[in-house]
Amino acid sequence: MKLYMVPLAPNPTKAMLYVAEREALGASFGIEQVMVNTLKGRHKEPEHLARNPFGTLPVLECDDGSFLKESLAIIEYLEDRFPDGALLPADPLARAHARDMERIIDVRIATPMSRYVHAKKSPLGLPPDPELAKQLEDDMQTPLDYLESVLSDGRSLIMGDAPSIADCTMQAALQFCRFAELDLRGDRANLCAWDERYRAREPAKAVLKW
Repeated sequence: MKLYMVPLAPNPTKAMLYVAEREALGASFGIEQVMVNTLKGRHKEPEHLARNPFGTLPVLECDDGSFLKESLAIIEYLEDRFPDGALLPADPLARAHARDMERIIDVRIATPMSRYVHAKKSPLGLPPDPELAKQLEDDMQTPLDYLESVLSDGRSLIMGDAPSIADCTMQAALQFCRFAELDLRGDRANLCAWDERYRAREPAKAVLKW
């Protein structure tokens, strides 16, 4: 298998963190990670568009030559194919809560956070959009407050003491902000403490560059 990625972008980073977390737990995926340099426009070249006509990353090339084009689909495929040591719990309700948290973070925080970075200081050179940035920042306050509340019980990671897909999703978004020298954590002490704890983990240090 090959994982086509770029180290900065949130969705590829989410998949890369997931792979690192699973490998730290003993999984042996045999995945080759291949960088596609978006700053040089490599994602728009025919070679990559043949893998993914949308030109986005990450993309997982499977053993049968087919391609998975969405980060969560890639993660869930690896969860299903390599179930020993999977990050999702086996219990159906706990599994649903873990998926729910990941979706809350992705839809209500990570995706708007990515749009916020591009509206403020786009790495791709997109023009600033202060009005959009302000709206996105306002919209993220409630979900960020929710995450702060979830972390208030002293848990070390978002779903408890074990790493989760939600941790990977949230940290990928925060790295994108750090790269742009932006910070939306505010004075949320629990979130900031989780951020520091997660970044200190060996799998995170192997992936995160900012």
